[in-house]
Amino acid sequence: MKKIVDLIAEELAGAFENAGYDRSLARVTLSNRPDLCEYQCNGAMAGAKAYKKAPLMIAEDVVKGLSDSEYIEDVQAVKPGFINMKLRKEKLAAYLNEMQEDESLGAEKAKEPRTIIVDYGGPNVAKPLHVGHLRSAIIGESVKRMIRRMGHQVLGDIHLGDWGYQMGLIITELKERKGDLPYFDEAYEGEYPKEAPFTIGELEEIYPAASARAKEDAAYREEALHATYLLQNGHRGYTAVWRHIMNVSVSDLKKNYRNLNVDFDLWKGEADAQEFIPDMIERLKREGYAHVDDGALVIDVQEESDTKEIPPCMIQKSDGASLYGTTDLATLVQRERDYKPDEIVYVVDKRQELHFVQVFRAAKKTGIVPEETKLRFLGFGTMNGKDGKPFKTREGGIMRLENLIADIEDEMYKKISDNRTAGEEEARQTAKIVGLSAIKYGDLSNQAAKDYVFDVDRFTSFEGNTGPYILYTIVRIKSILNKYTEDEASLSGLKVKGAEGESEKALMLEAVKYNEVMETACEELAPHKICAYIYDLANAFNRFYHETKILTEENEERKESYIALLILTKRILESCIDLLGFEAPERM
Repeated sequence: MKKIVDLIAEELAGAFENAGYDRSLARVTLSNRPDLCEYQCNGAMAGAKAYKKAPLMIAEDVVKGLSDSEYIEDVQAVKPGFINMKLRKEKLAAYLNEMQEDESLGAEKAKEPRTIIVDYGGPNVAKPLHVGHLRSAIIGESVKRMIRRMGHQVLGDIHLGDWGYQMGLIITELKERKGDLPYFDEAYEGEYPKEAPFTIGELEEIYPAASARAKEDAAYREEALHATYLLQNGHRGYTAVWRHIMNVSVSDLKKNYRNLNVDFDLWKGEADAQEFIPDMIERLKREGYAHVDDGALVIDVQEESDTKEIPPCMIQKSDGASLYGTTDLATLVQRERDYKPDEIVYVVDKRQELHFVQVFRAAKKTGIVPEETKLRFLGFGTMNGKDGKPFKTREGGIMRLENLIADIEDEMYKKISDNRTAGEEEARQTAKIVGLSAIKYGDLSNQAAKDYVFDVDRFTSFEGNTGPYILYTIVRIKSILNKYTEDEASLSGLKVKGAEGESEKALMLEAVKYNEVMETACEELAPHKICAYIYDLANAFNRFYHETKILTEENEERKESYIALLILTKRILESCIDLLGFEAPERM
């Protein structure tokens, strides 16, 4: 469906043209003064210089041609040259009914679908997820859903940290503790056990213990580095241990991400890129893209237009070791071979922006990805506590993600138990659903690039700009619709009629913004714009609800129109929260 602002703009363009002015001046926007008008055009002021005419005179000329407008009910030329418009009630209702009949609620799909990879997650295996992983998971999942909703082929990739020194540390510590295992017997030629020699709990204790010891014990550190070298060069026993680490870790990661309603299409990691590194480096050296600088192999990425220095992208240290830049470039080689993406979006801490500038430039300069492939960096800010510092436990340590989720669910359970007489099982399940909305909406309602304060009390409130408030609004609508059908009334085939009251029309005007918001939010990869929209929509509904006797309306046609508007409002809200990665319970 065409956006309603575009339909108005088409009419306005004809009026500009008929009055002797350029059609391009007919740009329509939502009014920032809804008390004066609903839509606005400032084209008369933009054209004043070209036509050597006062803006108000141009506006008046245009307004004269809109007397029999199909969409505009009231139009006025206002000093110094604004064109203020109000929409015809019957056209507004017709547009809403058309949305209701459309499976996508009027949001247009991409005419030329693209293959897009969203790189988000990035946890290291053998370590528990902590709050530092929250933003990448939440923002990345929402971005993936938004792009997919617009009709593109989307692959979400977790890009695991599953290679390097940390693996050498775990292998070395395991060898110290369980040296009699066959993985460490160089003469062993049989089948290795299928079961891992450790649980996830043991694994999460092994790594920090090994890391701490390596900092104090030089010989131990050298052994871990040698174990890393042997693993990366195909040591049979160490490779088997690595597979156990991966299986145990990934199983635990999937469980934790499932609790966040986050899932990945690809479970690739740094290890998957290793096979591409030797040939890639050889080509870059052979074709003159990479050169030695102070012992390291680098690619120059500075451009003439740069206003500050962009250091070279380092792809090999002086000792021959690879770096993150090496792995990221090799991952692009692998993605180009396997998927040929049109675009890749990296959802990463904004402090890594320089690294990705270097990688993106190196990838384009060397032909690792085609020039037309779009590489986008979506950097996010820090999640802080009320003290303005990175979020910690009460004891000052890094909080595990599963503990944060449990704390939020407990808080919601207390509030739900205080407010209603639900059984414990239902209250717990509802607390889980509402708690997830508190976490996700609390994050996504902020612009991704900005730091924000994770305020448990505010985020779990049923009032204000919060996830629970949005869900409470949806549940309120569900309750009204359930009561309407108790008398065997049907919800099918109902139509919205022209609005009679101010709050009814305000709700209708919010609802028709849906496809415009979807388009803008998806183009800009901006989930916070969806949050802002549904908060406004929820507020508009609640004002309408408090000012209107919906179920006791005696005029049956008016009542059916109200119910039709509620059905559409609920669908829009549910569509939006699905993009944000959570859902609404049946009751709260």
